[in-house]
Amino acid sequence: MANSSDALVAGGGVLRTPPGISSAAMRRRIVVAATIGNTLEWYDFLVYGFLSVTIGKLFFPTESEFTSLLLSVATFGVGFVTRPIGAVVLGAYADRVGRKPALSLTILIMALGTGLIAAAPTYRAIGIAAPLLIVTARLLQGFSCGGELGGATAILVEHAPEGRRGLYASWQLASQAAGFLLGAVVTMTVSLSMTQPDLEAGGWRWPFVIGLLIAPIGLYVRSRLDEPELFLKAVRRAPDVSITTALRDQYRPLLIGIGIAVLYLSGAYVLLVYMPTYAVRQLHLPLGQALAAAAIAGCVLFVCSPVLGAVSDRYGRKPVTIVAALGFALLTYPAFMLMTMQPNVAKLAVVQSGFALLLAMYAGPAISIFAELFPTHMRSVAVALVYNLTVVVVGGFAPLIVTWLIAATGTPLAPAFYVIGAAAISLTALVALRDRFREPLR
Repeated sequence: MANSSDALVAGGGVLRTPPGISSAAMRRRIVVAATIGNTLEWYDFLVYGFLSVTIGKLFFPTESEFTSLLLSVATFGVGFVTRPIGAVVLGAYADRVGRKPALSLTILIMALGTGLIAAAPTYRAIGIAAPLLIVTARLLQGFSCGGELGGATAILVEHAPEGRRGLYASWQLASQAAGFLLGAVVTMTVSLSMTQPDLEAGGWRWPFVIGLLIAPIGLYVRSRLDEPELFLKAVRRAPDVSITTALRDQYRPLLIGIGIAVLYLSGAYVLLVYMPTYAVRQLHLPLGQALAAAAIAGCVLFVCSPVLGAVSDRYGRKPVTIVAALGFALLTYPAFMLMTMQPNVAKLAVVQSGFALLLAMYAGPAISIFAELFPTHMRSVAVALVYNLTVVVVGGFAPLIVTWLIAATGTPLAPAFYVIGAAAISLTALVALRDRFREPLR
């Protein structure tokens, strides 16, 4: 039986708490360590998304402003091409060597990509080498982020107390909201504190420099983590797992997980990441107002994610996510119509906050669903594959696709069709899901 300094966790594992540190404090440390990389990931990606218009002018100059924007958001999507590779390499590393060293490695590579963007000379200074540097940085960020969610989610649920996996896993979504909020606030502050010429002269670099400060903090707190006992037991029983084994033996849960992730990622990237660009180009609102609305939505997502993750611990993942998916299917089109009718920042903030609430209801429980679909000895690589294979198809290139859809259809309501289609796919996957919220981790 565990002594007073130990805390029983789901599946029979033991979280050993160092003398003088309460189990609650230790769990808070685990949550911070597991989610800080996700915060940095979303901060970097969102800052790039928010500044895509400026980056397009400086690194992808063309005669057409629209073409420069397309090239900029396409480069945003390029980072997602390497995410499945990172999912396989870093996910397998986390399942074989440990969650802790894999998470430390991901944050180091992530910081390298961020630093490269912050220091890259513009096209005017070095010509074609400038966009190549940005592409290289995005590839590095994509590779590192490919293994981030799988390893971090695994360590959260494997340390979670009995009956609280939904709450603990939902902190992953809350950390994404924290990155979103931080990115919106920093970019808004920078953009409002200087003129557009000053922003293009170098002010755009400051948000990336600030993001670099997160990396050493994340590396420090992750260096103090302990491996979950549940993981250590699983490694002793099944030390070798290959990607071919995961695909062959787990193809059904992989397909269900990908189907569920479609709405999660479509909603996040279209309704949150792309929305400031949409507000500027389609609604003709100032960037500062667009970022203010994004910040409000980030607050809603951050606050509601753990609450709705805890709700799924009590009532089940499946009913909560189905209600949210139906909400996206039925409300997205009317919401876009509302935004485009005499647009203003108040309407934008209300609509984005509503989307954030639905996303918290859907994605908070969905992250624990991903972890519960797979056994411990392949959880990190499998969850990473589910997330990142879906990202490549519907997430990373979502801004590019909806930008093209708006131009092709001539209607600013086109992004709604993308999200509604994603909701239909995910509802189908949810119907096929076996809800394991009351079962111990395998």
